[in-house]
Amino acid sequence: MTDRQKLPMGEMGFARLVEIMARLRDPQTGCPWDIEQDFASIAPYTIEEAYEVLDAIERDHMADLREELGDLLLQVVFHSQMASEAGHFTIDDVASTINDKMIRRHPHVFGDGQERDADSQTLAWEEQKAAERAEKAAAYGSVETKPSALDGVALALPALTRSQKLQKRAARTGFDWDTAEQIFDKLDEETLEVREAMASGEMNAIEDEIGDLLFVVSNLARHLKIDPEHALRRANGKFERRFRAMELAASAKGETFSTLDIIAQEGYWQRVKTEETD
Repeated sequence: MTDRQKLPMGEMGFARLVEIMARLRDPQTGCPWDIEQDFASIAPYTIEEAYEVLDAIERDHMADLREELGDLLLQVVFHSQMASEAGHFTIDDVASTINDKMIRRHPHVFGDGQERDADSQTLAWEEQKAAERAEKAAAYGSVETKPSALDGVALALPALTRSQKLQKRAARTGFDWDTAEQIFDKLDEETLEVREAMASGEMNAIEDEIGDLLFVVSNLARHLKIDPEHALRRANGKFERRFRAMELAASAKGETFSTLDIIAQEGYWQRVKTEETD
């Protein structure tokens, strides 16, 4: 690196990161890989980094969290740098936009709003978001476009997360069950429809009915104030922990787990479950 290319050592923190990204994207002296990227090619990395932040939080590992937050911040800077090069907006515009939004959505802190308890604050927040969506629809939508309570729920969200957001939006219009207990009848109905689809042998029908069943399970989780993504991650972790324990237990007895019949494998499964709960 030449003297011209060296970054000032005193320039630390966020400003230094922005400068590093600009250098990486420099058409003449930058990194070939970084230069050839675009929004679409970088998007999967952005999603991946967000999940790695979540993983560090769930493991309560602060050193990893610090690192993963940096990786996620890099994604924001990367997208902003590409947008700046195309003349759309800069990283400062991104910061200004979120600053304005936070102030606008917290009138009880920055204005004369009176919402101080969590429930009334959440209601005010959602009302503000709904007003913002209506403004966007008026500004960008065609005359044929009708505002919907479901506007603004991103398509790229994980399916379970998106299902809960859709359900919450619908519930604000009154379209919802009164209690969690009422949902169990719907679960029975959807389970029966899965069986009927299986009997038909139609894969599209089976997929549709499995999707309906998952949607209802997500709705049940919402009524019970459970995040279905988090619940499923816990279930995944539990299964992985128990499966690895079965493999180790079989190996300790000189057996290869994959060669055992299902009865022997189930025996190990029950043993591992019992040992976990003892």
